[in-house]
Amino acid sequence: MNWRSTRSVESGVNALSPPKCRTAQRLRRLAGAGAAGALIASLAGCMAGPDYAPPTDVAPVKFKESDRKSTAAGARERWKPISPLDIADRGDWWLVFQDEDLTKLVAQVEISNQTVAAAAAAYDQSRQLVREGQAGLFPTVTTGYTPSRSRSVSSGSVVYSSNVSVATNLDWEIDVWGRIRRTVEADAAAAQVSAADLANAKLSAQIQLAVAYFSLRTSDELLASIESTLVLFRRTRDILKNQYTIGTTSRADFVTADNQVLSTEATAINVGLQRAQYEHAIAVLIGRSPSELSIRKRRWSGKTPPVAPAGLPSELLERRPDIAAAERRLQQQNALIGVAIANFYPRVSLSPALDFAAAKPWPVTAAHEAWSLAGSATQTLFDGGLLDAQRKAAEASYRQAVATYRQTVLTAFQQVEDDLASIRALSAQVKRLDKAVAEAREAVDVYFNQYRVGTVAFTSVVTAQATLLSGIESALTARQNLFVATVNLIGALGGGWDASRLPAIDALSAIEPPLPVPASALPAAFETAQSAR
Repeated sequence: MNWRSTRSVESGVNALSPPKCRTAQRLRRLAGAGAAGALIASLAGCMAGPDYAPPTDVAPVKFKESDRKSTAAGARERWKPISPLDIADRGDWWLVFQDEDLTKLVAQVEISNQTVAAAAAAYDQSRQLVREGQAGLFPTVTTGYTPSRSRSVSSGSVVYSSNVSVATNLDWEIDVWGRIRRTVEADAAAAQVSAADLANAKLSAQIQLAVAYFSLRTSDELLASIESTLVLFRRTRDILKNQYTIGTTSRADFVTADNQVLSTEATAINVGLQRAQYEHAIAVLIGRSPSELSIRKRRWSGKTPPVAPAGLPSELLERRPDIAAAERRLQQQNALIGVAIANFYPRVSLSPALDFAAAKPWPVTAAHEAWSLAGSATQTLFDGGLLDAQRKAAEASYRQAVATYRQTVLTAFQQVEDDLASIRALSAQVKRLDKAVAEAREAVDVYFNQYRVGTVAFTSVVTAQATLLSGIESALTARQNLFVATVNLIGALGGGWDASRLPAIDALSAIEPPLPVPASALPAAFETAQSAR
């Protein structure tokens, strides 16, 4: 037989595919499994269902926002362009911010974040599911030891007799059409999905932590700015209080200055609350109770984030773990189509048995041997359309996986374009707001001096001071948003991860030598009986 069954991502499978025989190829692949693997390969040389072909033509030629001169020039000047396997891009993306506290915190995500721990356990579980599927390629051997003693009465005499039976049975389904191997292929692809989900969980937690960290540092800087502004506001209030006491100014001016101090102090309290919440979020992200973490306050002024160039859109398909997971689901669903198609063909199995029976419990000799060898081939003739419905359901699941993959890719491109646009706009906004703050500081000094000599009303001073504080808040918010957009862009680009880090599907599905049942896996009652003997 030399039938061939392949298809593209878009076409799907519309008819029953003849099995494809690849005995020589399977022999080479399973050579490492020894004689058992070679026998399996020789008896099971055909694979029903379509072979998987990865999707193509899903990436645009370039990113729209990366063509803008400001972004491209900044990338060339400030950071070496990224390629998926660049030696300078090993996944520790947070190092580009050159922040010692951030580095220490992010390093703890992989160690103690509970979401990451759950994803790691899910990956371990998926690897064991591959082994479960591989177990179907080997025979199941069972044995039983049955001693018996009977009493009978014959011609007035009581007769006692003993009998011991030792029976060994073997049940082996020969994977002629590749149903079990397609199941193993699907399980191995599912394990790759789980590995990509683990990488995505790590990256997501790291991105969340970095966002919370830079928001916390923004709160630190805003608190420091508010405190320095409060010094000015309190000095103004004290001057007005003295002037009101001696009758050289109105009570309205003093009350206005006092109200400005109180409202600014209330703002500082709210910023302190936000900082505490950011600190609590960071604690949870590194797997600790909020009461166990305290991050020292420090100023954060004058910093700008590095520029992360987007590279080529095609590289994004290799860099993002969520895209890799969606693509691996395609192969999983593709293999399940093969399982559904293989169900149309007969199931071939061998069932040899070996039995020893004697009057004495031991030793058992060949003189008491009895054996049998049976084989069967079971073919479904009528099932009310069950198998056909299962095949069509598997094909529909594959088409669903294709749509999910394409949507995941489109969403990834959108995120990169959004973040590139945000960085471009926010960079320009930060420059203008910083200049506005500098001018607002100068205006406060001018108006205050003019007020002291009596050339302007106090309302001009209050307005200038309020403008300064508002400008400081706006400038810090814009800088915070710029850092967050940079972090999100790095996350949208995969954070230095690469699909080559996924465990290879051949390694996951490689047949390991079959092992006997370990004592630790035996039921407790059996272990108790064994120890009692």
